[in-house]
Amino acid sequence: MRPPMGGRPPMGHPGTGEKPAEGITPKLPTQFVNFSFFKVDPAWRRLPDDERQRGKEEFAAVVEEYAGRDDTMILSYSLVGLRADAEFMLWRISKDLRVFQEMTSKLMNTGLGKYLTIAYSFLSITKRSVYVDKMDPTNPNPRVYIVPGRGKYLFVYPFVKTRDWYQLSFPTRQGMMDEHIQVGSKYPSVKLNTTYSFGIDDQEFVVAFECDEPRDFVNLVQELRETEASRYTLRDTPMFTCIYYDNIMDVLNTL
Repeated sequence: MRPPMGGRPPMGHPGTGEKPAEGITPKLPTQFVNFSFFKVDPAWRRLPDDERQRGKEEFAAVVEEYAGRDDTMILSYSLVGLRADAEFMLWRISKDLRVFQEMTSKLMNTGLGKYLTIAYSFLSITKRSVYVDKMDPTNPNPRVYIVPGRGKYLFVYPFVKTRDWYQLSFPTRQGMMDEHIQVGSKYPSVKLNTTYSFGIDDQEFVVAFECDEPRDFVNLVQELRETEASRYTLRDTPMFTCIYYDNIMDVLNTL
């Protein structure tokens, strides 16, 4: 279920597929993004092995059904042993918000789903950043379309700025973001995916960092704490460390 690196985004470009006129950047569709974290009822582990296996297979079949659609991407992660309040996570990306509701309803009615609690669920959308990335000024669509990479780990958390941040002048905020971006550029092994939740969920942003080496992410976050923009952070917890598995059954087998 891992999307391929490079080339055409897995969900496809909008329109007829005709080559755009020279000098015109094709507009990419907004993506809806959901991070759903699941917790298993301990009673499930006391069921007979064959019943648990059937439940996992039913759950996996639903995930694979939606992962096979042209308009949806699904990535699977395990948190077993890493947090006490969540054991696995589905990162879902779709052009249709209703896909998340429809899929979740089917998942929770499987043999495994009847023993699951959704511990956390963060909803967001992709959106062009208002800040200019001076490290990559030629990028025509910064972070407006997510194509997940191949990171072994995903670090996810909701993010809220103070109201004072939005009262600052735009040049002042851009200056702070220049420093923020410069620090991030020192860690090319860490890929940032920023999505927006204004008005559709409790947080303002959901940030998801992909990388292969957790130490790189720890060093990045520690250095970002020293930037001027950090003083305007109201909330950036809970933080989740997730381990990627290419197959949903491999995730469920960690339970």
